Amino acid sequence: MGMTDNLLSTGQWLFTALLFVLVLIAALRAVDWRAFRNDDAAQHTLFGAAVVLGFVWQLRAGISPGLAIHIFGITVITLMVGWALAVLAGLLALVITVITGREPLMMFAANGLVTVMVPALVSHGIMLWERRRNFRNFFAYIFFCGFFGAGLSVAAAGVVMCLLLWTSGAYSFDMLVHEYLRYLPLFMIPEGFINGAFVTGLMVFHPDRLSTLDQRRYR
Repeated sequence: MGMTDNLLSTGQWLFTALLFVLVLIAALRAVDWRAFRNDDAAQHTLFGAAVVLGFVWQLRAGISPGLAIHIFGITVITLMVGWALAVLAGLLALVITVITGREPLMMFAANGLVTVMVPALVSHGIMLWERRRNFRNFFAYIFFCGFFGAGLSVAAAGVVMCLLLWTSGAYSFDMLVHEYLRYLPLFMIPEGFINGAFVTGLMVFHPDRLSTLDQRRYR
């Protein structure tokens, strides 16, 4: 779901760049850098996730520019290291796609906002909701934070992208519905399944890798 051409107006480009910078600053401030420097597991997760996502995002499908689809994988990273580090990992992955020529540097802020920041923040919000509900069954974490969270995050990113393309005049609303929005529920299923499967595996075999998981609640 990356914009491979400059499809935004100047005003939109500046607006998305401003939002990108604000979210990036918030992410950088949210990270406990002292703890991160002393946590080898978190470092390996961040850089490993960036490399894996960078190559996974090379695989995408689509016909019209800006309407390509691919697996995000941001939800499981958010649950592993938190939204702030997930944003940084996603942006590093986005750098790989720029270096390989899959996406233009000019659209880095817009793609970072849509592909990385929106999914990470949505996944974080759902995780906080699940935590406030204080569910006692660990399946709630797997379903709501993993499966449902990933599906909703890709839906939110798709809607934001379509709004940008529609308001810029790149595509009509009817065309966006015909070529993308009506298929959005189908995109949510594999995203939810893949992220949910990884979250389930981690919860069973390596629950300590999920920094957002409070194991005491499910005992």
